[in-house]
Amino acid sequence: MKVGIIAFQGAIEEHRIALEKTMEKMGEKGKVFLIKEKMEDIDALVIPGGESTTISNLMRKTGIFDEIIAMAEEIPIMGTCAGCILLAKEIKNGVETLKIMDMEVERNAFGRQKESFQCSLPIEGFDKPFPAVFIRAPLIKKVWGDCIPLARIGEGIVMAKQGNKIALAFHPELTDDLRVHQYFLEMI
Repeated sequence: MKVGIIAFQGAIEEHRIALEKTMEKMGEKGKVFLIKEKMEDIDALVIPGGESTTISNLMRKTGIFDEIIAMAEEIPIMGTCAGCILLAKEIKNGVETLKIMDMEVERNAFGRQKESFQCSLPIEGFDKPFPAVFIRAPLIKKVWGDCIPLARIGEGIVMAKQGNKIALAFHPELTDDLRVHQYFLEMI
């Protein structure tokens, strides 16, 4: 099992640790690659949080942007926070996205840094709520086609799935709960 993490900014190390712990828990041998300049031969990809415009620009500059689009049909992809934004086909408050998932996302929908929060989030298919951490979080405003909501806060969607792609407005890597990473790795 080979998993890549786009490694320009964000909680890269936290994702790496969570993925390695999850692989160990699942009894899988694997390797996590930090991707900065070119794509590796990987089985799955994580696009972490950070600043979506910066990540998009750096992915374009390095050529990774087009490589992700080319391999998107083949591998599972998980986008958290800024990664969620970059997976969307439509975006409010513009940034160039990968246009992989049938969803519209609004950047910073919950406000600025000081409005960041944590909550117990019910997620479809999970036996108990997940301790979700929201930091300058986006909101999935709508989904269509094969994209389905997996978690909501009020009427807003904060986790969605389309085939083997998942988008999260929150940061599962900032908790000790490995269920989201396991859910993702089970798609491989």
